[in-house]
Amino acid sequence: MASSPIPRTAANLKSAGRDILITSAAVLFLELAIIRWGSAQVRVLAYFPNLLLVASFLGLGLGSLRAGNKPLIGWWAACLTLLVLVFAGLDRVIFTQESAEEHLWLLYADLPKTAPVVNNVWLPIITCFVLTALCFVPPGQLIARRLAAFKNAQVPLRGYSWDLLGSLVGASLFSLAAFSHLRPEHWFLIGAAAVVWLDRDRLRNLMISALLCSVTLATVFISDREDVYSPYYGLSLNRIANTPGAITANGSLHQQMIPMSLPPTLRTTAGYAMPYALSGHHPRHALVLGAGSGNDVAMLLLQGAKTVDAVEIDPEIINLGRAHHPNRPYGDPRVTIHNTDARAYLNQCEKRYDTIVFGTLDSMTKISALSNVRLDNFVYTTDCLRAAKRLLTDDGGMMLYFMTPRNFIDDRIDMMLTSVFDEPPAIHSGNYHLFNKVFMSGPAFAALQRDSRDARMQVYTPETLRLFELPDDDWPFLYLASRSISSFYLTVIALIGVISTVAIFGISRDLRHSLSLGRGADWPMFLFGFGFLLLETRSVTAMNLAWGTTWLTNAIVFASVLLTILVGTLIQARRSLPLGLAIVGLACSLLALYFTPPAWLLEAGVTARLGLSLIVVGLPILFASFGFAGLYSRSDNVGNAFGWNLLGAVAGGLAEFLSMITGLRALLLLALAAYLLAYIVSRRRKSAKQASLQLEASPTLCI
Repeated sequence: MASSPIPRTAANLKSAGRDILITSAAVLFLELAIIRWGSAQVRVLAYFPNLLLVASFLGLGLGSLRAGNKPLIGWWAACLTLLVLVFAGLDRVIFTQESAEEHLWLLYADLPKTAPVVNNVWLPIITCFVLTALCFVPPGQLIARRLAAFKNAQVPLRGYSWDLLGSLVGASLFSLAAFSHLRPEHWFLIGAAAVVWLDRDRLRNLMISALLCSVTLATVFISDREDVYSPYYGLSLNRIANTPGAITANGSLHQQMIPMSLPPTLRTTAGYAMPYALSGHHPRHALVLGAGSGNDVAMLLLQGAKTVDAVEIDPEIINLGRAHHPNRPYGDPRVTIHNTDARAYLNQCEKRYDTIVFGTLDSMTKISALSNVRLDNFVYTTDCLRAAKRLLTDDGGMMLYFMTPRNFIDDRIDMMLTSVFDEPPAIHSGNYHLFNKVFMSGPAFAALQRDSRDARMQVYTPETLRLFELPDDDWPFLYLASRSISSFYLTVIALIGVISTVAIFGISRDLRHSLSLGRGADWPMFLFGFGFLLLETRSVTAMNLAWGTTWLTNAIVFASVLLTILVGTLIQARRSLPLGLAIVGLACSLLALYFTPPAWLLEAGVTARLGLSLIVVGLPILFASFGFAGLYSRSDNVGNAFGWNLLGAVAGGLAEFLSMITGLRALLLLALAAYLLAYIVSRRRKSAKQASLQLEASPTLCI
């Protein structure tokens, strides 16, 4: 399997740019496809999509470090096929964990009792990490080889601009595919077409790649068991035997459409009706956050509610509820459906409600492949609960249904509500299949469980509550036992770190040679990659908080980041901004963001929030792109520089786990430290190089 040589003349730059554009677009498109489909096949991966993204960065970096070696693009189809086959095989295995400090919803009711059980979840994580990294080595090498052509022609930033444009095209295409409700076999068909086209130089290579990609597509088609793919999950209806109305998300039981009736005929129905029966509260104007397929809405209608605002983030779950819920609550004229994030609705709503229901909206995925924050984390914070309380009438009540598998989650919700309402909630416990706890706060439930609540009030003093880690918008980790990186995560990080280090030194003979000569790594480019991924992570989480944790927010932010970098690179190519000025601008913008309270974004009007969002996302990334473009254009080996930048992104992706200790805002300071260190190292190297040139140019004294 061979590939065309690196184009070395300006006449070939058009071909090189086309190859970079198509390869970069295919890389980003396949990254997102693998993350989405892989999370549905190996359900534990839904909690770690950022690790698959880090793996792709590692593979691209390793490929870049091998730019001068034998071409590997002919192996891309084989690596993709191997990855898909392994993912499909792991879908039939039950992976569990018994002692991790973060709770993961790993429910395998859809698999037969004879399915193999492995009491270890980091095993599939590491396996998929390695295979994903391997899959992106060939395109990483091809991109680096084509970038070298632009370096040879003295226009390195033009080649990098093609790479950015390709990434923007890939991200946009996948967003369009998701919006168009295309299925995984269609995703991989688009990606596979690019893989085959890039290995077109010889008919034999083309046929082999086409055959392997056909195996990939057949495997995806046969192994995929989901009925529909929403922007967040692979969803199926009635996939679990003897559980009518069950909706599975990525193979795990997520919801069940229960027939509601008064008096209740089912135990689960009795659980939904219980708060109203205990308190005598009669809802008039109700809000349901996390309405799902309609259970809470149906019960409110039976209780006589005049209006119900139903907020649900997943459009496909709304469609399933509209079509299949026994009570047909979404067809009732009293119900208004809002397909948005719960937190976004609270931020923008000015209505008042006498009943607010937090449905069982615990999620099974992250808000983005760039973040460790779960889809529902910004809902279960003291800041969100205060926003909901603001909409409650003077005689209203708030109910929170939850399945609490761990005592610390139960206690934390109890203390969060106590902190917000200035008294503990009434709590009802019981096994109702879909939830086992109902927390009730507000005037409507003031008379319930007075003795128990008064006793807890003596314990939950303001001084005591300050000692506990209560989730807020800066540390929104409800499911973490404490503000720490658990031994589980430390093990995963250590294994990935060892694998990455061994792979870097094992795959790059040039790197080993450079270290033996004392030249070492390209630390400025590495640190820029490290800082940038932290910066991008922070941008995604900040915008999800400001505009809602929806797929559209993520798509817009991701595209905006790439477009900002592209604009910055084009500006730098025309008129170079000194690295020192870029770092000063970057430092000022990061410090301004760090000292800006998140509430400023939430409280601003739509127009002001849009302007602030552009500053929050755009300004630091624009200055970072100026600095990166300057360093990149002066690199002696652009393939090596590109590789080290991607490997820095790997380290930045792992460092993002520090937010579990420090919170999200502290990532800005860590990114700032990386950029400042990159500047210092770059200045020292420049000074050393100038001193060396002066020494070579000085006359030699002969005796």
